[in-house]
Amino acid sequence: MDRLDELVRSHDACAYVIYASSADPDMRYLTGFSVTDPVIFLKKPGEHGILIVPDMEAQRASHESNATVITRTQAGLQDIMKEEKDLTRAYALMIHQIAGGPIVVPSTMQIGFARALEEQDLLFIDTNTVRTMRARKTATEVAAIQEVQKVTEEAMDRAIRCIRGSVIQGDYLYRDGTQLTSEMIKQEIHMSLFRHGCSASDTIVSGGDDTALPHAAGFGPLPANKPIIIDIFPRSEKTGYYADMTRTISKGRPEPAIIEMYDTVRDVSEDTQAAVRSGMMGSDVHQKALDLFEDAGYGHNKEGFIHSLGHGVGLQVHELPNISLSGGLLETGNVITIEPGLYYPGVGGIRLEDMGLVQDDHFENWTQYHKELVL
Repeated sequence: MDRLDELVRSHDACAYVIYASSADPDMRYLTGFSVTDPVIFLKKPGEHGILIVPDMEAQRASHESNATVITRTQAGLQDIMKEEKDLTRAYALMIHQIAGGPIVVPSTMQIGFARALEEQDLLFIDTNTVRTMRARKTATEVAAIQEVQKVTEEAMDRAIRCIRGSVIQGDYLYRDGTQLTSEMIKQEIHMSLFRHGCSASDTIVSGGDDTALPHAAGFGPLPANKPIIIDIFPRSEKTGYYADMTRTISKGRPEPAIIEMYDTVRDVSEDTQAAVRSGMMGSDVHQKALDLFEDAGYGHNKEGFIHSLGHGVGLQVHELPNISLSGGLLETGNVITIEPGLYYPGVGGIRLEDMGLVQDDHFENWTQYHKELVL
């Protein structure tokens, strides 16, 4: 929490305050508490953070959170509401009494709540401090993400085994006499995740022409002899941490252009991973991928490699650091993806995504699932 203390002191403020539910990754990170409705976290320099919760949540919060837990009653809210009936303003008064002066809040603060706070005292807006703190993972966070990754690979294996076991009839895939669809594979994936306490939304199982669109979710019958992109990024219901991985496969042999694209993407994946280490800039790793694709004859002109090479993963599936043209410094403890891809309308798309840990002198790839195009 030293970073928060430095932030508060840099503004000559008295405390850092966040008001959110645990759906906000900064709140989950700072408190370790999982809660549906918004609660208040307040941190003064040199003091332990305070988590202010409804009375009914106090016992559970004390068990789950690493902060000092007090109830809204203990924080004086009931007394304040004898005079101030508007709940938002009453919260602001309560925070002002505890903080004792100006506060720093995240840029995601609800505007109505922020305005109520402004009525009480000076307000400073911070954008990236907690996001930057979250980028370097602790051993506990690393273990949590690795656990989700194992579940993700099992779900990927279930999906690919299902496609591998299908038969080709005409232009499409069939299994047990039924046409195999994107929706059927997603259901298999989600059932596998659910059994291990994870959930996923926006899972990608796209085939054929849809693979030329990086984030096309995919729907309907899956084609034979064409690329199928499977992108799974589930979240643990228990810890809140994500994993992320992508594989591209084809049931039956696709056209030579797809095979050449696949081989190139696989090579770029391996070469860029080999370059990653602490102290590098994310922008340099991304540029290396661009250069490798260019050397292989896949220049970038609104098609080809048209997205960032990777991103951080944690309490959000996309968080710092960015592995892009604007990517900053990579540090030991960053959990990142490396996901090169090529996309050509009328031909199709290829993407391969691994996730792992940035170390002092290498990238520790956690994704052990094989890369195999033709099933």
